[in-house]
Amino acid sequence: MTNELQLIKLYCAICHHYDTNLVVMTQRQSNNFCPKFTDEECMTVYLWGIIQQKYEVKAIYRYIKNHYNEWFPELPSYQAFNKRICYLADAFKVLADNLLTDTFIDPEVNTYVIDSMPIFVANNRRSGVARTASELCNKGYCASKGMFYYGVKLHAYSQCRNHALPLLTAVSLSSASECDLPVAKRMLEDVFDVDIYADKMYKCADWEASLKQTNNVSIITPVKLKRNKSKLSYFEKLYSSSVSSVRQPIESFFNWLQVKTHIHLASKVRSADGLLAFIFARVSVACLLFNC
Repeated sequence: MTNELQLIKLYCAICHHYDTNLVVMTQRQSNNFCPKFTDEECMTVYLWGIIQQKYEVKAIYRYIKNHYNEWFPELPSYQAFNKRICYLADAFKVLADNLLTDTFIDPEVNTYVIDSMPIFVANNRRSGVARTASELCNKGYCASKGMFYYGVKLHAYSQCRNHALPLLTAVSLSSASECDLPVAKRMLEDVFDVDIYADKMYKCADWEASLKQTNNVSIITPVKLKRNKSKLSYFEKLYSSSVSSVRQPIESFFNWLQVKTHIHLASKVRSADGLLAFIFARVSVACLLFNC
């Protein structure tokens, strides 16, 4: 499929979702309630730019201006375009939710994984002084990179697939310092009859027992080393390795998401709405790429 046809297909999909329920999130109480450069066009331009590997708003704007100016003749100034993206933050959030809902879930597969990834608004050096989007962000520690950062975490709940990346079915946001376990408890309240593979930080005996009894959900985690033991037994190591092997594809998915959308690096964001638009536009792109 050519780029032109892909762009038309994307625009039609955005129009469908916009007319269905996104329009409720973009109501304007002003004389400019129906701008010449429509919300559907703005969302299409932003998502198309990310798909074309233009990750900053300014880079997306220049790309569209240089290559698709005839397609979007009412494209406003860069400042107005950037402001519009922030205004559409809630619409991007609902769009991502719609696309996740529309994803085909295999009813025969009951194996899922849950994990989180950091989204950096400020790096280690500036993590103690950054204040951008303070309604959502704070300072936290990323164990995989061994560094402090200022930002949020994206939590992903995905269905496992054979010889393929797991299929994203739900996402949630939390501040960088929030523990993964409380977020998982909120995400899994309405999940039933599945086995969920997770990291050690999700281990909680009382919660696991309650979830198993009420929802028939099994939380499967590696063996946690007890205080009175210096190392795991051979069979405990074997069990932990098997659990980790099931969990490994979620790490591959996060890496794929970073490569395709640069979602992990939000250092150019300057507001909470900008951060929400940044994240959920990229989640939407991930869903679109999976379903195309």
